[in-house]
Amino acid sequence: MSHPYVLVLYYSRNGSTANMARALAEGVEQVSGIEARLRTVPAVSSVSEATEPAVPEEGAIYCTEEDLRNCSGLLLGSPTRFGNMAAPMKYFIDSTSGLWLSGALIDKPAGTFTSTSSLHGGQETTLFTMAIPLIHHGMLWAGIPYSNPELTSTTDGGTPYGASHLAGVKGNSELSATEIKLCHAQGKRLAGLALKLQSA
Repeated sequence: MSHPYVLVLYYSRNGSTANMARALAEGVEQVSGIEARLRTVPAVSSVSEATEPAVPEEGAIYCTEEDLRNCSGLLLGSPTRFGNMAAPMKYFIDSTSGLWLSGALIDKPAGTFTSTSSLHGGQETTLFTMAIPLIHHGMLWAGIPYSNPELTSTTDGGTPYGASHLAGVKGNSELSATEIKLCHAQGKRLAGLALKLQSA
């Protein structure tokens, strides 16, 4: 059997969500016996033509159905687009009906994370709406418990529904120390849950 991993799957336009994904992966890898696998999805075109190279020029490679099928847990991230996930991530998720039919993701833990340009720009609705298709897949959605004191002290990103980041209007704000701690906490929790559920 292959080594268990948490799939950290994200779409990022300006780099903020990618930075969060790396911080979440660091949290996953604080747990022994499991690793993080970073993957992304390509942009989509409004005229349905391929606009991206087959392999990204930098960063994580594109996710395959097998990456998702074989994961022990999933962390799904996207910037907010009008309170919802970005179209490229929705396009990818919409292509996973084969996994839904086979039940491949049932009883695996999942969490969501997001980045917004404004503090009340749809962080929580994006986290919820990203969770909906995962719940349809039979996954077990997990957030961040209030045992993490950063949830009550944060003045930027961070919610009990999942990690979040306030990127600013130009989308170039660095992750704060609080946001990084909450990313680490969510990654660590997902990894621990994945191992427990896999051994159950």
